[in-house]
Amino acid sequence: MDTPSPAAAAGPAPTSLAPAPVMSVRTAAAWALVSQYTSFAIQFATSVVLARWFITPAQLGLFSIAFAAVTIVAFLQDFGVTRYINGERELTPEKLHTAFTISVLFAWGIALLAIAAAVPVAHFYRDPALLPVTLVVACSYLLVPLSIVPQATCQRRMDYRSNTMIEVGSSVCNAAAAVTFAVLGHGALALAWGAFAQQGARLVISQWRTGLMLPWPLRLRDAGPVLQLGGTNSVQAVCNSVTARAPELVIGRLIDSAAVGLFARASGLALQLRMLVAGAVTGVFYPAFRRVRDSGDPLGPPYLRVVAAYTGVTWPAMAGIAVLAEPLVSTLYGPRWLAAAPLLWWIALSQLCYVALPLNADLPLLLGRMKGLLHRNLAETVASVVLLALAAPFGLAWVAASRLAHGVLWVVVYAPFMREMLGFSWRDLASVWLRSAAVTVAAVAPLLLSYALWAPAARSGLAQNALMVFAGVALWLAMLRIVRHPLFAEITGMLAEIATTVPFLRGLPFLRHSAMAQGAAKA
Repeated sequence: MDTPSPAAAAGPAPTSLAPAPVMSVRTAAAWALVSQYTSFAIQFATSVVLARWFITPAQLGLFSIAFAAVTIVAFLQDFGVTRYINGERELTPEKLHTAFTISVLFAWGIALLAIAAAVPVAHFYRDPALLPVTLVVACSYLLVPLSIVPQATCQRRMDYRSNTMIEVGSSVCNAAAAVTFAVLGHGALALAWGAFAQQGARLVISQWRTGLMLPWPLRLRDAGPVLQLGGTNSVQAVCNSVTARAPELVIGRLIDSAAVGLFARASGLALQLRMLVAGAVTGVFYPAFRRVRDSGDPLGPPYLRVVAAYTGVTWPAMAGIAVLAEPLVSTLYGPRWLAAAPLLWWIALSQLCYVALPLNADLPLLLGRMKGLLHRNLAETVASVVLLALAAPFGLAWVAASRLAHGVLWVVVYAPFMREMLGFSWRDLASVWLRSAAVTVAAVAPLLLSYALWAPAARSGLAQNALMVFAGVALWLAMLRIVRHPLFAEITGMLAEIATTVPFLRGLPFLRHSAMAQGAAKA
């Protein structure tokens, strides 16, 4: 199972701030997508191999409980340092050194707290097998602090080539370790050692790409701005962590580890696919919006383009996953995981809500709206826990359905805040959402029609589903053009930039036309 990749500030070495070729946002996004797709392919293939032949739902549930318990606090490790480095107007070597020092001291403290929590967690769930799994996962976070800062400096200078090496390399090590230990019969511990190997690889590669950045000697002078942002980020991290991990912890306590495994398989697949589609470019947009903010230009128009990009891609993908839930789970993981299919349906639909307002946490921090962000974080986290508590006694399906209810409430909480802060109009936002809804319906229509006219989902074969997916992609592209969705221009623009760097593509009429249009726009 893939583990989070906190990235943050850089150390005292002046070379960390040395000028580097600045990528355009589209080129950076292209590299981020390469990173995301490659990492996803590795993680996805690994999860299928492990689930079909080596890991049972109960073993995955055991790891998921340990991982959720540790990451409830381990998500605090970043302490906002990544956002500080990417958002600071003038990042001097001294500011970088201070941020690195705070990052290391705080992150190691959190890692030690996670290690100390291993015994209480095992006692709480009355399962001695949890202890070694929790200890290995917790110890992996001792490696995180020295990779946070180097990776954040790569992001600040838009060096997404290095970021790709970090993410892909760490995914390879995760997969290799997890499969090796699983083959040797270590069950849940195999997943824990995979997480450990991933963090180790992230540390080594990020240090290599930034030239060995260390925070020695420690420096705490002028730490106020980092501590202020870190406090806000910590509250937000706790809220996000509780929302993300509470279902697994509650299910593990009220039901059993096998139920946790089923829920984790459904939620993990939905989240992996969502990150595959849209998550890669989030890190690109944060420094890009910093530049817009510093230039004094309005933030509303570029934000609506980001909303269009996220919803135009992710909504059709998540709706497709929901429609394909039963055949997808059956084909990939086998019949013993089939009970995860109805859970996947609800969780995939909930993701439509969470991408409707992208960067909802990043932009308020960038614009100094931390108090408003915290109030909303706390409100929607409390709502998430309450919905979970009400749903859990009725079973797994109700827990999954509560995620969709929370997603709708999440949009209600954040939409007015983002509008007031960025200055876009309700009409413009609704226009983007309606166009994305239209392309979403077009994308899933072939699948739904095939279930009605060919074979229902439970009996649909690979040929039927594959053919309908390809038809859905074709209709999605056509509908993007028909409704004049802003994403269509972004796709052609990215292809035009790629064409300028790949000689044999330059002559293709479609790309040549796109490149000419891009040149005219710049002129």
